[in-house]
Amino acid sequence: MVSNFTFQFPLTSLHSFLKMAVPFHFLLLLLLSTSNFSSATYNIGVNYGTIANNLPPPTTVATFLKTQTTITHIKIFDTNSSILRAFANTNISVTVTVSNADIPSLTKLPSAQKWITTNILPFHPKTIFNRIAVGNEILATSDKTLIAHILPAMNALHQALTLSNLTHIQIVSPNSLGILSSSSPPSSAAFRRGYDVTIFTPILKFHRETKSPFMINPYPFFGISSNQPDALNYALFKPNGGVFDKATGINYTNMFDAQMDAVYSAMKKVGYGDVDLVVGETGWPSLGDPGQPGVSLENAVSYNGNLIKHVNSGKGTPLMPNRTFETYIFSLFNENLKPTISEQNYGLFKPDLTPVYDVGVLTQKHQQAMGPASGPTAMGPASGPTAMGPSESPESSPSKKWCVPKTNASEKALQANIDYVCSHGIDCGPIKNGGPCYKPDSLRSHAAYAMNAYYQKSGHHDSDCDFGHTGVITHTDPSSETCKFPYAATSSGPNVKKPDTDGGSLKSATSKLRLYHFLFHLQFLIILCFL
Repeated sequence: MVSNFTFQFPLTSLHSFLKMAVPFHFLLLLLLSTSNFSSATYNIGVNYGTIANNLPPPTTVATFLKTQTTITHIKIFDTNSSILRAFANTNISVTVTVSNADIPSLTKLPSAQKWITTNILPFHPKTIFNRIAVGNEILATSDKTLIAHILPAMNALHQALTLSNLTHIQIVSPNSLGILSSSSPPSSAAFRRGYDVTIFTPILKFHRETKSPFMINPYPFFGISSNQPDALNYALFKPNGGVFDKATGINYTNMFDAQMDAVYSAMKKVGYGDVDLVVGETGWPSLGDPGQPGVSLENAVSYNGNLIKHVNSGKGTPLMPNRTFETYIFSLFNENLKPTISEQNYGLFKPDLTPVYDVGVLTQKHQQAMGPASGPTAMGPASGPTAMGPSESPESSPSKKWCVPKTNASEKALQANIDYVCSHGIDCGPIKNGGPCYKPDSLRSHAAYAMNAYYQKSGHHDSDCDFGHTGVITHTDPSSETCKFPYAATSSGPNVKKPDTDGGSLKSATSKLRLYHFLFHLQFLIILCFL
């Protein structure tokens, strides 16, 4: 994960430093050498399920995720040794799972130590472990024995990790929304009576003491019904009337935020609103049983694509503003041995590693290699992620290239890209009100036009489409009937200054964009020093 720009030089020292009349360029070099200017954050992982008989070997999967995707963490539902060996030296972190059946046997320290010795130590440190999930949605089983043993097992495993000097590995236990007695409106949510004080209060106390998160599995897909047409748009982050919470005065416009805030409200009511939340599972099937509401490829693309964009925006939720939630999409593959058609079709990828659809987790290089004939994608710049079947695909050509935003680019990054481009010699009139590319009136659509215009005018080098890792090259024409995106530099229009060269090396538009933001922060810091 790339951290946000942080300045750690003490202000008192900087004030003295400036008073020494040190040349400005020296200060600039100092800050450049100690700072990170990328504002991108990547909080998306995937659940790697294996209930299938046609999946590729774990070594192939690990190589694929490392080299062809932006995924940096996975969650598995067991402690499969082949998977743990395969992810050694990949820098991809792994969450493993204690099976429900094993929970009662792990409530004593010796048994927990043996479990750690068998399932963690042989692979550490080459394989990076970040969490151990104790069971999966135990409360939903209604098994009183399992429920009573969750916390003792969590405590014992934490002690065993501490004795093995593995305190960086967190202990969690995934929960469905069934832990709530009600969830709508969010402010009214509470844990189920009888479990609030006896089960969840001590578990949340454990999380606070061990600085670990409470793991929840929200599925807006299960909140829709055929008699509530607007509920589908509400679940898919699409325009809708919203759900109003009278107690807080908040109008929720998407179900994911409402479900997360419902969990937060329940936690706050028992005194633990400060404990972090992690989304252990969420997703949407691309195919389902006949008549099943809401199931389609288009809706799967819309939910997962908009979810990734939302999570990476850093907006948080109405009750948890400016918080980011590490989120694991369910799932990595379509799994053909699951019992129903919809359960078999939650995957982002097919067993042959081709995408069922792309919501922005493929690397730029792999997106280019896929070309236009790789099936439905989520690359449409006009209105967020869209799925395009062969009959409705726009014009594609391997000889033509356009620059568009990645689907996980935040709104903040898109606006920064527009501001940068439009202040550096590019005619942005077409995306202003009344211009041919003003419609659709969305930040993503306007950013796509601006980024492509810069890319084309700057000589269409791939580096000119980087934009702080928020741009991607596509061979699929993003033009609409009224808005044409150029695909090669032309002699007409204003000249754009080429990126500076230094010793013959081309500096990308990203460098300029970062410097632009850096100078703004620098000016602000200098002003602070003289207050």
